[in-house]
Amino acid sequence: MDVLLPLRFGRGRGRGKKVIMSALEIPTTPSLPQDPATAATPERVTAVENLHPAMPYDRLERVEAWGMNKAVLSYVYRPSTVEGIREVFEIARRHGLKVGLRGAGRSYGDASLLAENICLDLTRMNRILDWNPQTGRITVEPGVTVRQLWQYIIEDGWWPPVVSGTMFVSMGGAAGMNFHGKNNFKMGPIGDHILEFALLLPTGETKVCSREQNAELFYAAIGGFGMLGCFTRITLQMKKVYSGLLSVYAFSTQNFADIIREFEARMDTADYLVGWIDCFAKGRALGRGLVHEARYLHPGDDPNPAQTLRVENQELPDTLFGLFPKSLMWRLMKPLANNLGMRFINWAKFTAGNTIGNRKTVKQSHAGFAFLLDYVPNWKWAYKPGGLIQYQSFVPAANAERCFTAQLETCQQWGIVPYLGVFKRHRRDDFLMSHAVDGYSLALDFPVTARNHRRLWQLTAKLNEIVLEAGGRFYFAKDSTLDPKSAEAYLGQETIERFFALKRQCDPEHLLQTDLSRRLFGDRL
Repeated sequence: MDVLLPLRFGRGRGRGKKVIMSALEIPTTPSLPQDPATAATPERVTAVENLHPAMPYDRLERVEAWGMNKAVLSYVYRPSTVEGIREVFEIARRHGLKVGLRGAGRSYGDASLLAENICLDLTRMNRILDWNPQTGRITVEPGVTVRQLWQYIIEDGWWPPVVSGTMFVSMGGAAGMNFHGKNNFKMGPIGDHILEFALLLPTGETKVCSREQNAELFYAAIGGFGMLGCFTRITLQMKKVYSGLLSVYAFSTQNFADIIREFEARMDTADYLVGWIDCFAKGRALGRGLVHEARYLHPGDDPNPAQTLRVENQELPDTLFGLFPKSLMWRLMKPLANNLGMRFINWAKFTAGNTIGNRKTVKQSHAGFAFLLDYVPNWKWAYKPGGLIQYQSFVPAANAERCFTAQLETCQQWGIVPYLGVFKRHRRDDFLMSHAVDGYSLALDFPVTARNHRRLWQLTAKLNEIVLEAGGRFYFAKDSTLDPKSAEAYLGQETIERFFALKRQCDPEHLLQTDLSRRLFGDRL
């Protein structure tokens, strides 16, 4: 008989092109004696073939992490209905494969990747199912993006209560990672505003979950990184707004102690707070940065709310100064995507913000303030060919200054300095796999190159030690480098046991997996 080996992927020798290595058919040697109990009979051969039939090659696609630091080949399915998702689960069973859930693919690392298995892409499940403009309650499918959401509701005087730095995240991905925004200290993560959801389990059963119904699953699936089931319907509460504008106050800070002091003083009155950090600064200036504080306008503050709330007045401009297409700006950024260029950009940004831009108040649209990552389309391409990772840690307030100072000092000592640093304030939440603390987060963008790859991963391991010593936590949506020991250290064995006890109930075959789940919890899958 012929033995069909599992499909494997690799690189060809021709100029680094990726190729699919054909499955190998290895004939058994007929001269070898065979045990009658295990001999290959036609019936047994048919049974083996029926157990794991071949997958269709036209489903094979290259699937990439948003940070471009990793890509895999997977069998991609894009169902448009709940029944279509069930069919994908059945296909996986028939072929002995696992399923990785993927929304808009905006996770920096391998959270939505699953090499050589099935990628269940939910982008076609993008319908808004119900909207009540009187109450602000909306029900969406998981593939609806933040962009679709805000554009649908804003002219009725509503805005999503929590948004990320990009509007192209799917709501299924937002719920699965329990994403946060610049107002986490006041509004918490998106999970705090989810009222109910329907979760399709790999078993085929649908569980409707809320704080009153299936509450344990509710608090575990939100932030459960796609391991317990697939969201098919999510109901959320939106926030009432009375203008399409925010009042934004910009000012500079001189180090970590200064920025923490300013955040603490403003938390009670600000609606949003976010800080940019110059990661190249040293000495007494280490941690210097620029802060943007935003507040909602009250009824009557905006003389033309019907106009400022129009979608066309929220859209980000396509050109710079009305002349230069932003779609080309990444090409101008690429020559500066190196240590020298980024040192200059950080210095220039801080100098401008510390002088001519310091302590200024402007009116800015909700979209303009919220979605900074979307201002320059495809800006990440400046990091090609190696891509980038983002290292984000969350540290209790009492330890934040010491921890973040140690992080940047370590990066500078190693000669691998982050090109971007973003600083935010957070509060605790009740979700099982939470990344949040009553404290601060620092997100650091590192370029990935062939030369620095090994040392960069070693550096992040050192940073993990600093964070864990400070009682810190991590965020799976941004992660590319965390190891099992560090994940267990911040989550705690009891939390992990509770989570995987639920997984055994919801997914007894461990059908749902990703490269991230295998990297961090492989011994439990």
